[in-house]
Amino acid sequence: MLSCAVRVVAVIVMGAAASAGCSSSSEPASPSSSAPASAPESASAPPATSASLAPDAIAVSPGGVTTKVGAPAESTEDDYFQACRTARTWMDQQGGDPKTQIEPYLKTLQSAPTVGPGDFDKRWSELSAGQQSAVIVAVEAAADALCG
Repeated sequence: MLSCAVRVVAVIVMGAAASAGCSSSSEPASPSSSAPASAPESASAPPATSASLAPDAIAVSPGGVTTKVGAPAESTEDDYFQACRTARTWMDQQGGDPKTQIEPYLKTLQSAPTVGPGDFDKRWSELSAGQQSAVIVAVEAAADALCG
């Protein structure tokens, strides 16, 4: 499970480095195969917040689904893993391209009268902004088959 969180952090860090255009070194660019030994055991790193979303803001799709939250993702490693695996299982059951299942899955979480591991065993409205952000990050990772 730690490898899942490490992969998420590594992907975010690599994406941030690539978008910053900071490859002024003479060494060839290559993907990092390891994360720092001090990587946190939760998915609460600030880079998980969408760079284009202001703090405390939310992005809502035309269908009324919250798709981004301007807060750092906050979850335990186990909660993140469970949310990711639950989302991936749901996406596999739907069939087709998992990326097209992100918003429909989020809609089910946000409107469901019941709770489960996909939403940290809480109603969407009971999750903190950081937990909502973590669920969204986990769902996006599930669509990319990055649950571990």
